[in-house]
Amino acid sequence: MSVFARLVGQLADQLHPLFGAAATAAAIVLFTALVRLLVHPLSRAAARGQRARQRLQPRITELRRRHGKEPEKLQKAVLELHAEEKVSPVSGCLPSLIQLPAFFLLYHLFSNTKIDGGANDLLSHQLFAAPLGGRWADALGEGGVFGPAGLVYLGMFAVVAVVAAFNFRRAKPMTGMNGPLAGPTEEDGPAPGLGAVTRLMPFLSFFTLFTVALVPLAAALYVVTSQAWSAVERALLYP
Repeated sequence: MSVFARLVGQLADQLHPLFGAAATAAAIVLFTALVRLLVHPLSRAAARGQRARQRLQPRITELRRRHGKEPEKLQKAVLELHAEEKVSPVSGCLPSLIQLPAFFLLYHLFSNTKIDGGANDLLSHQLFAAPLGGRWADALGEGGVFGPAGLVYLGMFAVVAVVAAFNFRRAKPMTGMNGPLAGPTEEDGPAPGLGAVTRLMPFLSFFTLFTVALVPLAAALYVVTSQAWSAVERALLYP
Protein backbone atom coordinates (compact mmCIF):
# COMPACT_ATOMS: atom_id res chain seq x y z
CA MET A 1 0.00 0.00 0.00
CA SER A 2 2.80 2.44 0.87
CA VAL A 3 4.43 1.81 -2.54
CA PHE A 4 1.16 2.62 -4.29
CA ALA A 5 0.72 5.73 -2.11
CA ARG A 6 4.18 6.92 -3.14
CA LEU A 7 3.33 6.32 -6.80
CA VAL A 8 0.16 8.41 -6.54
CA GLY A 9 2.07 11.10 -4.63
CA GLN A 10 4.85 11.24 -7.22
CA LEU A 11 2.36 11.50 -10.08
CA ALA A 12 0.59 14.30 -8.22
CA ASP A 13 3.90 16.14 -7.70
CA GLN A 14 4.62 15.96 -11.43
CA LEU A 15 1.15 17.25 -12.30
CA HIS A 16 0.99 19.98 -9.65
CA PRO A 17 2.35 22.78 -11.90
CA LEU A 18 -0.56 22.14 -14.30
CA PHE A 19 -3.41 21.26 -11.95
CA GLY A 20 -2.53 22.86 -8.63
CA ALA A 21 -4.74 21.63 -5.76
CA ALA A 22 -6.42 19.11 -8.07
CA ALA A 23 -3.10 17.43 -8.92
CA THR A 24 -3.90 14.24 -6.98
CA ALA A 25 -7.26 13.92 -8.73
CA ALA A 26 -5.45 14.41 -12.05
CA ALA A 27 -2.94 11.72 -11.00
CA ILE A 28 -5.81 9.29 -10.42
CA VAL A 29 -7.20 10.05 -13.88
CA LEU A 30 -3.75 9.50 -15.39
CA PHE A 31 -3.30 6.28 -13.41
CA THR A 32 -6.69 5.08 -14.71
CA ALA A 33 -5.67 5.88 -18.27
CA LEU A 34 -2.42 3.92 -17.86
CA VAL A 35 -4.35 0.91 -16.51
CA ARG A 36 -6.78 1.08 -19.42
CA LEU A 37 -3.91 1.29 -21.91
CA LEU A 38 -2.44 -1.89 -20.42
CA VAL A 39 -5.81 -3.62 -20.64
CA HIS A 40 -6.56 -2.36 -24.17
CA PRO A 41 -5.15 -5.46 -25.96
CA LEU A 42 -7.63 -7.57 -24.00
CA SER A 43 -10.42 -5.19 -24.97
CA ARG A 44 -9.48 -5.64 -28.62
CA ALA A 45 -9.47 -9.40 -28.16
CA ALA A 46 -12.91 -9.18 -26.51
CA ALA A 47 -14.19 -7.23 -29.51
CA ARG A 48 -12.90 -9.92 -31.87
CA GLY A 49 -14.59 -12.53 -29.68
CA GLN A 50 -17.84 -10.58 -29.82
CA ARG A 51 -17.76 -10.54 -33.62
CA ALA A 52 -16.93 -14.26 -33.66
CA ARG A 53 -19.90 -15.02 -31.39
CA GLN A 54 -22.14 -13.05 -33.72
CA ARG A 55 -20.98 -15.22 -36.62
CA LEU A 56 -21.88 -18.32 -34.62
CA GLN A 57 -25.45 -17.23 -33.94
CA PRO A 58 -27.02 -19.09 -36.93
CA ARG A 59 -25.35 -22.32 -35.82
CA ILE A 60 -26.44 -21.78 -32.20
CA THR A 61 -29.99 -21.18 -33.39
CA GLU A 62 -29.84 -24.50 -35.23
CA LEU A 63 -28.59 -26.21 -32.07
CA ARG A 64 -31.51 -24.73 -30.16
CA ARG A 65 -33.93 -26.13 -32.69
CA ARG A 66 -32.35 -29.57 -32.39
CA HIS A 67 -31.87 -29.71 -28.62
CA GLY A 68 -34.42 -27.19 -27.37
CA LYS A 69 -36.08 -29.70 -25.06
CA GLU A 70 -32.79 -30.97 -23.62
CA PRO A 71 -31.12 -28.04 -21.81
CA GLU A 72 -28.05 -29.98 -20.68
CA LYS A 73 -27.42 -31.36 -24.15
CA LEU A 74 -27.93 -27.90 -25.64
CA GLN A 75 -25.46 -26.28 -23.26
CA LYS A 76 -22.87 -28.99 -23.95
CA ALA A 77 -23.31 -28.57 -27.73
CA VAL A 78 -22.92 -24.79 -27.52
CA LEU A 79 -19.77 -25.07 -25.38
CA GLU A 80 -18.33 -27.60 -27.84
CA LEU A 81 -19.07 -25.21 -30.70
CA HIS A 82 -17.26 -22.39 -28.88
CA ALA A 83 -14.29 -24.66 -28.22
CA GLU A 84 -14.21 -25.83 -31.84
CA GLU A 85 -14.19 -22.24 -33.11
CA LYS A 86 -11.78 -21.11 -30.34
CA VAL A 87 -14.30 -18.56 -29.05
CA SER A 88 -14.53 -17.89 -25.32
CA PRO A 89 -18.04 -17.01 -24.11
CA VAL A 90 -16.57 -14.99 -21.21
CA SER A 91 -13.74 -13.14 -22.98
CA GLY A 92 -15.65 -9.87 -22.73
CA CYS A 93 -15.44 -10.02 -18.92
CA LEU A 94 -11.63 -10.15 -18.74
CA PRO A 95 -10.90 -6.41 -19.17
CA SER A 96 -13.24 -5.56 -16.28
CA LEU A 97 -11.93 -8.32 -14.03
CA ILE A 98 -8.29 -7.34 -14.54
CA GLN A 99 -9.07 -3.75 -13.52
CA LEU A 100 -10.51 -4.76 -10.15
CA PRO A 101 -7.14 -4.81 -8.32
CA ALA A 102 -6.45 -1.20 -9.36
CA PHE A 103 -9.90 -0.13 -8.14
CA PHE A 104 -9.46 -1.88 -4.78
CA LEU A 105 -5.99 -0.36 -4.33
CA LEU A 106 -7.48 3.12 -4.65
CA TYR A 107 -10.43 2.17 -2.48
CA HIS A 108 -8.22 0.99 0.37
CA LEU A 109 -5.68 3.79 -0.02
CA PHE A 110 -8.38 6.45 0.36
CA SER A 111 -10.27 4.56 3.08
CA ASN A 112 -7.35 4.16 5.50
CA THR A 113 -6.50 7.00 7.84
CA LYS A 114 -2.93 5.72 8.29
CA ILE A 115 -0.19 4.41 6.01
CA ASP A 116 2.79 2.60 7.58
CA GLY A 117 1.85 3.98 10.97
CA GLY A 118 1.67 7.61 9.79
CA ALA A 119 -1.24 9.82 8.85
CA ASN A 120 -2.61 9.40 5.33
CA ASP A 121 -2.18 12.91 3.93
CA LEU A 122 -3.83 11.92 0.65
CA LEU A 123 -7.25 11.93 2.32
CA SER A 124 -7.25 15.72 2.54
CA HIS A 125 -6.46 16.23 -1.16
CA GLN A 126 -9.43 17.47 -3.13
CA LEU A 127 -11.26 17.46 -6.42
CA PHE A 128 -12.47 21.04 -6.40
CA ALA A 129 -14.31 21.31 -3.04
CA ALA A 130 -14.68 17.59 -2.35
CA PRO A 131 -11.98 15.63 -0.43
CA LEU A 132 -10.79 12.54 -2.28
CA GLY A 133 -11.19 10.48 0.87
CA GLY A 134 -14.80 11.56 1.38
CA ARG A 135 -18.05 10.00 0.25
CA TRP A 136 -21.33 11.38 -1.05
CA ALA A 137 -22.88 10.98 2.41
CA ASP A 138 -20.16 13.26 3.81
CA ALA A 139 -20.91 15.86 1.13
CA LEU A 140 -24.62 15.71 1.94
CA GLY A 141 -23.91 16.13 5.65
CA GLU A 142 -21.63 19.13 5.19
CA GLY A 143 -23.43 21.22 2.59
CA GLY A 144 -26.32 19.26 1.14
CA VAL A 145 -26.95 18.22 -2.45
CA PHE A 146 -26.10 21.65 -3.82
CA GLY A 147 -23.24 22.44 -1.47
CA PRO A 148 -19.68 22.84 -2.85
CA ALA A 149 -18.81 19.16 -2.42
CA GLY A 150 -22.31 18.04 -3.38
CA LEU A 151 -21.98 19.80 -6.72
CA VAL A 152 -18.84 17.78 -7.47
CA TYR A 153 -20.84 14.60 -7.00
CA LEU A 154 -23.72 15.91 -9.09
CA GLY A 155 -21.24 16.54 -11.89
CA MET A 156 -19.91 12.98 -11.60
CA PHE A 157 -23.44 11.54 -11.53
CA ALA A 158 -24.23 13.49 -14.70
CA VAL A 159 -21.16 12.09 -16.47
CA VAL A 160 -22.05 8.55 -15.37
CA ALA A 161 -25.66 8.95 -16.55
CA VAL A 162 -24.61 10.23 -19.98
CA VAL A 163 -22.02 7.47 -20.47
CA ALA A 164 -24.45 4.83 -19.19
CA ALA A 165 -27.15 6.00 -21.60
CA PHE A 166 -24.61 5.86 -24.46
CA ASN A 167 -23.54 2.33 -23.47
CA PHE A 168 -27.17 1.26 -23.13
CA ARG A 169 -28.04 2.42 -26.63
CA ARG A 170 -25.02 0.65 -28.12
CA ALA A 171 -25.39 -2.55 -26.09
CA LYS A 172 -29.14 -2.98 -26.57
CA PRO A 173 -28.98 -4.27 -30.18
CA MET A 174 -26.33 -6.85 -29.21
CA THR A 175 -27.59 -8.22 -25.90
CA GLY A 176 -31.07 -9.48 -25.97
CA MET A 177 -33.32 -6.85 -27.55
CA ASN A 178 -33.85 -8.13 -31.07
CA GLY A 179 -30.15 -8.06 -31.89
CA PRO A 180 -27.72 -10.72 -33.08
CA LEU A 181 -27.03 -11.83 -29.51
CA ALA A 182 -30.64 -11.72 -28.41
CA GLY A 183 -31.88 -14.29 -25.98
CA PRO A 184 -33.91 -17.20 -27.26
CA THR A 185 -37.57 -16.96 -28.01
CA GLU A 186 -40.09 -19.56 -26.89
CA GLU A 187 -39.56 -21.31 -30.20
CA ASP A 188 -35.80 -21.38 -29.71
CA GLY A 189 -35.97 -23.12 -26.33
CA PRO A 190 -33.94 -22.37 -23.21
CA ALA A 191 -30.76 -20.31 -23.33
CA PRO A 192 -27.47 -22.18 -23.26
CA GLY A 193 -26.41 -20.64 -19.95
CA LEU A 194 -25.82 -16.91 -20.46
CA GLY A 195 -29.15 -15.67 -21.80
CA ALA A 196 -30.23 -13.95 -18.57
CA VAL A 197 -26.81 -12.30 -18.20
CA THR A 198 -26.82 -10.91 -21.74
CA ARG A 199 -30.30 -9.47 -21.21
CA LEU A 200 -29.06 -7.65 -18.10
CA MET A 201 -25.84 -6.28 -19.63
CA PRO A 202 -27.32 -3.09 -21.21
CA PHE A 203 -28.37 -1.94 -17.74
CA LEU A 204 -25.09 -2.62 -15.92
CA SER A 205 -23.58 0.81 -16.61
CA PHE A 206 -26.33 2.46 -14.58
CA PHE A 207 -25.22 0.55 -11.47
CA THR A 208 -22.08 2.71 -11.54
CA LEU A 209 -24.24 5.46 -10.01
CA PHE A 210 -24.45 3.43 -6.80
CA THR A 211 -20.71 2.79 -6.82
CA VAL A 212 -19.92 6.50 -7.18
CA ALA A 213 -22.31 7.31 -4.33
CA LEU A 214 -20.88 4.75 -1.90
CA VAL A 215 -17.09 4.58 -2.37
CA PRO A 216 -14.44 7.22 -1.57
CA LEU A 217 -14.29 9.97 -4.17
CA ALA A 218 -10.85 8.83 -5.39
CA ALA A 219 -12.21 5.36 -6.20
CA ALA A 220 -15.33 6.92 -7.73
CA LEU A 221 -13.11 9.07 -9.96
CA TYR A 222 -11.35 5.91 -11.13
CA VAL A 223 -14.69 4.28 -11.96
CA VAL A 224 -16.03 7.32 -13.83
CA THR A 225 -12.82 7.75 -15.84
CA SER A 226 -12.73 4.06 -16.68
CA GLN A 227 -16.38 4.05 -17.73
CA ALA A 228 -15.85 7.06 -20.00
CA TRP A 229 -12.81 5.31 -21.51
CA SER A 230 -14.92 2.21 -22.09
CA ALA A 231 -17.55 4.25 -23.94
CA VAL A 232 -14.94 5.71 -26.32
CA GLU A 233 -13.31 2.30 -26.72
CA ARG A 234 -16.68 0.67 -27.47
CA ALA A 235 -17.43 3.29 -30.12
CA LEU A 236 -14.10 2.53 -31.82
CA LEU A 237 -14.06 -1.25 -31.47
CA TYR A 238 -17.75 -1.93 -32.10
CA PRO A 239 -18.62 0.41 -35.01
